[in-house]
Amino acid sequence: MVRLSGAFLVAVAVLVPARSARAEKITVMVGGIEKQIYLPAKLAEQLGYFKEQGLDVELLTEPAGVQAENAMLAGEVQGVVGFYDHSIDLQSKGKFVESIVQFSQAPGEVELVSAKVADKLRSPADFKGKHLGVTGLGSSTSFLTQYLAVRNGVKMGEFVLVPVGAGSTFIAAIQQGKIDAGMTTEPTVSRLLKTGEAKVLVDLRSPAKTSAALGGPYPAACLYAQTSWVDKHKDSVQKLANALVKTLHYIHDHPAPEIAEKMPKDYYAGDKELYVRALADGKDMFTADGVMPDKGPETVLQVLAASNKALENKKIDLSKTYTSEFVKAAK
Repeated sequence: MVRLSGAFLVAVAVLVPARSARAEKITVMVGGIEKQIYLPAKLAEQLGYFKEQGLDVELLTEPAGVQAENAMLAGEVQGVVGFYDHSIDLQSKGKFVESIVQFSQAPGEVELVSAKVADKLRSPADFKGKHLGVTGLGSSTSFLTQYLAVRNGVKMGEFVLVPVGAGSTFIAAIQQGKIDAGMTTEPTVSRLLKTGEAKVLVDLRSPAKTSAALGGPYPAACLYAQTSWVDKHKDSVQKLANALVKTLHYIHDHPAPEIAEKMPKDYYAGDKELYVRALADGKDMFTADGVMPDKGPETVLQVLAASNKALENKKIDLSKTYTSEFVKAAK
């Protein structure tokens, strides 16, 4: 018979809690991690807020939101930082996901027109026959582009959507004439405006301009996950919400230069001053508390239904496309 010493038992008692305290691993796919619209995800990591909650969050990146969505549906990641509109689109296909933390109340997107054709393409009413850049087919940029066309009298099929990604690939598409106009975000917008290679056609970077263009508040960037995963991992989801809501408060309470200092230097795309100015101009798109904006889901459904007739025949339960449970309980 082996007798265990008191010292050994004490050692075991110390080691077991230490093992259970290991940070919980969660993988999140971001639809373009360097985009300012998704800044809260990386900023939370940079500020150490995920670790503060006892989480080991790995942030991966895909150039388009639709690719991030596919990674989640395939079980490759637990959550996605992308646009809220995917939760409505997926429900129409019988799949349930929900926004857990709502980052923004405006898309933060801009429809840019190539300076070469700006004299002929002055509004979405001129989209007919044009090649329009989007991050990916089935992405939020494609949803918004289609809505702008339809709302301005251009029918589906009368224009061509071209998947060109974001950042350098979007810029190259403008420079090479592959697209006449396209939808993208900061800092890509400011880079093209600075060189004079593009002009603003429709600005969706602020709540006010978004309401004018889309007819209401448009909740966009958020953290979303499959409802089945959320229901089974409420403790983990609450920790994610705690970290991200604290980050949104940080954004609300700090000026753009201080926020930019916390971000990786390569996110500046070689022009820190431009990055900071774009962030200062776009800070208003972020919510202060992660709560879904009032009437926002209705606006998003209206936008999607304009270019997707199938949604008109579906009874979408908007209450199941987001939850405020975790952000309201966030500490």
